[in-house]
Amino acid sequence: MDTSNLLETIIIPWGIKIALALAIFIVGRMVVALVVRVASKFMLSRKMDEILVKFLLSILRWVLLLFVIIAALSQLGVDTTSLVALLGAAGLAIGLSLQSSLSNFASGVMLIVFRPFTKGNFVEVAGVSGSVDAIGIFTTTLTTPDNKEVIVPNGAVYSNAITNYSARPTRRVDMVFGIGYDDDIKKAKELLEQIVAGDDRILPEPAPVVALGELGDSSVNFLVRPWVNAADYWAVMWDTTEAVKLKFDEAGISIPYPQMDVHLAKSE
Repeated sequence: MDTSNLLETIIIPWGIKIALALAIFIVGRMVVALVVRVASKFMLSRKMDEILVKFLLSILRWVLLLFVIIAALSQLGVDTTSLVALLGAAGLAIGLSLQSSLSNFASGVMLIVFRPFTKGNFVEVAGVSGSVDAIGIFTTTLTTPDNKEVIVPNGAVYSNAITNYSARPTRRVDMVFGIGYDDDIKKAKELLEQIVAGDDRILPEPAPVVALGELGDSSVNFLVRPWVNAADYWAVMWDTTEAVKLKFDEAGISIPYPQMDVHLAKSE
């Protein structure tokens, strides 16, 4: 084959096909980026959750890129029908070998769609407590109160109980304070009520509860249950505990250690 025939039959036709395929791929990527950008602005303008927006945009981007790649390969004469079938078979094989990962993926979809929690919430999932940093396709990232990063598989998150401490604006602080059986019960209750009433962070509604809850083995136990804003939960618990100890010490009311009275019967 001479040079002119080589140019006419192979180089020029294939050069045109390759150029068109590259053009389709490059223009297609630009169109995909534009579509994703428009979709992002639309969803954010609707005040959709940031994590949900990122998840949907990721899926949209890859689906559109797949169509662009198939169109470019079709321009080169590749049988895209066979390619789609091959991709389907490969996807099935990969799915069977990565069942646990697909379980995490499905759980990630459920977490993002139903949103039992979102970024910034303080939650307890799979035995781990922390603030939600990110919900990914396969894992959820938490930051613990002592600033450790914990990555939890989404399958473990969705298959177990989820406690969202940030879901409600207010929380009830449950505290128990014990006094000795020989101490003045009325005086102790009065001091507890004064401490609760003197804290501006404690909400008037629902009304706080101060009640004698149990006659324990070693102490008479009072239940103290005020309602506070969620952000004040720990501060109120710690400050109230300190105030109770100081007030009880001033009033001479004891906080007993666990103890047991043993009576010995003397045999004749």
